Amino acid sequence: MISIFDQHLDRNDANHVPLSPVSFVERSAEVFGDLWAVIHGKRRFTWAECRERSARLASALQHLGVKKNTTVSVMLANTPEMVEAHYAIPAINAVINTLNIRLDAALLAWQLNHCEASVLITDREFSPTITQTLDILKKEYDKELIVIDVCDTEYTGAGERLGQYEYEALLQAHAPVAHLQGPNDEWDAIAVSYTSGTTGDPKGVVTHHRGAYLNSVCQALTWNMPHFPVYLWTLPMFHCNGWCFPWTIAMMGGTHICLRRVDANNILSAIKEHQVDHFCAAPIVFNLILAAPTEQLAGIHHKVRGMVAGAAPSAAMIEGMALLGFDVIHVYGLTEVYGPAAVAVKRNSWADEPLSEQARLNGRQGVRYSLEEGMTLKDSDTMADLPADGNTMGEIMFRGNIVMKGYLKNPNATQKSFAGGWFHTGDLAVMETDRYLKIKDRSKDIIISGGENISSLEVEDCLYRHPAVMACAVVAKADERWGETPVAYVELKTGKQVSAEELLEHCKAHLANYKVPRDYRFEPIPKTSTGKIQKFELRKRAASQD
Repeated sequence: MISIFDQHLDRNDANHVPLSPVSFVERSAEVFGDLWAVIHGKRRFTWAECRERSARLASALQHLGVKKNTTVSVMLANTPEMVEAHYAIPAINAVINTLNIRLDAALLAWQLNHCEASVLITDREFSPTITQTLDILKKEYDKELIVIDVCDTEYTGAGERLGQYEYEALLQAHAPVAHLQGPNDEWDAIAVSYTSGTTGDPKGVVTHHRGAYLNSVCQALTWNMPHFPVYLWTLPMFHCNGWCFPWTIAMMGGTHICLRRVDANNILSAIKEHQVDHFCAAPIVFNLILAAPTEQLAGIHHKVRGMVAGAAPSAAMIEGMALLGFDVIHVYGLTEVYGPAAVAVKRNSWADEPLSEQARLNGRQGVRYSLEEGMTLKDSDTMADLPADGNTMGEIMFRGNIVMKGYLKNPNATQKSFAGGWFHTGDLAVMETDRYLKIKDRSKDIIISGGENISSLEVEDCLYRHPAVMACAVVAKADERWGETPVAYVELKTGKQVSAEELLEHCKAHLANYKVPRDYRFEPIPKTSTGKIQKFELRKRAASQD
């Protein structure tokens, strides 16, 4: 029998609209059209202008044959064009693929072929690499792309035009679409993003409009973000679509402060000039700020909120930023969950704790976002829930609307990652008694020495507490007696010196003896463009150096 609540109560255009974050752009253009949307050097656009430019790009792409499920790749810095791409491409139900600007030509060509890109929007700065990429695409994959060149006025370096079209001229040649519409089905793909390569095995993560919409809302909820935030782009927008913040800032009618190049001076100058109140970054960027000269830090008198993710931050970093007066919130996630999907929610009672304890509490991965349906700790093999005792280690798993559709053209990996009805992160953690999760390591990064498990993150956290250490990473090296022992790679702060013997004594004072590295190597540490340390490269290095 049909329920009375199903009779004559069908979905229609008035009561049901598929969720898509592009709707936020239309709203801000409608109600906040006179407010600044994007500031990039001397270039400034209101929300009305930003919406029109995005609508012109959408129209131009349609005229170039872009339609539903067409992949449009972008090789762009954090510029207005990158913001507009996040609004225009999903608006015509195409799929945005943001390329990592630090990848080599061979890997870029592989990704462009793998996601079947038809159009490439590229900045002149990257022309040397893209020239090689296009050549490889033609020779190895028999593939050619429609190329659109961005000639950013804030870029003064070399770089030739490669494509048939120039971005600004293309926009002016096309009238804007009437509406940034979005999809008919919110399950449609909005983006394909490739994993950062910390494991050496990139996968194409396909996300959908519903998840991007919900995580955009979650970012504002998580941060208690007010309307009209001034947001600095220290986080690469190519990473997880900027953690969904291009759409969050549109939702809140905020201002994007674009930043082509990330260094401490540029960050701190922008914060002071534009009264920036929010920014996101990996721990390495926060460490750059901590290491900045005193004169660069002077003059910041307003409240600045930082969101840290991408790698587990050390308690020392969180404590150091607090001493500078920055309010840092720690979030956790992966590309597969649209960027951050968990947060170390700061409880009011934490304010009564010593600063060091506040930093420890805030350094945990925390609890699931409000709109993520599940985050728990399970035994990877049995899928049994594990106790909140702070000791039992298991795998962090997610489920809900803020989880990817799956891996592009990789059904085996997709099936494996969703085994048992949960997304398997590969991150090993304990759940403390308050049900906040604390990562102990990636499953592949646990060091087993003499039958004892050593968390590389615990050892790294200890090293970061030494005032001379700028960056560090601990990996396993083979040992005839113990099977594996930890080796520490260390980068020092400018002007600081410390010996291996001093670091050894420092670690002995804070760690159990079997966890203390006996081998310290002072050399550059390989990182992805988002600041993640590539431990798989260090493991190779450790093996070859022995």
